Amino acid sequence: MSCSPYDLRDYLFEELTPAQRAEVRLHVKTCDPCSSELEALRYTHSALLELRDEDIPQRIGFVSDKVFEPSPVRRWFTGVWNSAARLGFISATVLSAAILVHALRPVQPPVIVHNPAQITAAEVDRRIHEAVTAAVNQAVAETEIRAQKRTTALLAVAEKHNREQIQALNAAYLENQVYLRNKNSMALVSQNYGGSR
Repeated sequence: MSCSPYDLRDYLFEELTPAQRAEVRLHVKTCDPCSSELEALRYTHSALLELRDEDIPQRIGFVSDKVFEPSPVRRWFTGVWNSAARLGFISATVLSAAILVHALRPVQPPVIVHNPAQITAAEVDRRIHEAVTAAVNQAVAETEIRAQKRTTALLAVAEKHNREQIQALNAAYLENQVYLRNKNSMALVSQNYGGSR
């Protein structure tokens, strides 16, 4: 996008006043983006001038021309689709073929379904008990896994905290040792200097 005070296309086509052209010329010398845009406009303009002029076609195509004539398949499809008698005949043929295929298809043996009346109350209780036991076992297993993960995470945090405390205590111990050594050294030095007098 140009930051020039005037449109660079107007400058290129010399549609600005001489004062405006001078202002744009000065701006383009100091602004690299506008200079690049003006150069691109010049290239485009020169490329358009290089194109040769073409004559307007003398004849316009009409719908009656052979080029616009539909293909034989399209003509047949349009003829069938627009004719109620042909469409009805084709529909009846397709329906007859579907009925014939369905009638000649081999019959699948029936699937034997247990009669709900034959299932006893004890069987129903057993199935319910198995389903409830499986659901409870799954819920307990999932709870134990979650608890194990939580315990592992808490132990890791506690171990990290303990390591940090031990490191801090070791650092404090070393500092105290250095301090006590320095204090002892100073006491010895003061005793030696005090005893030599």
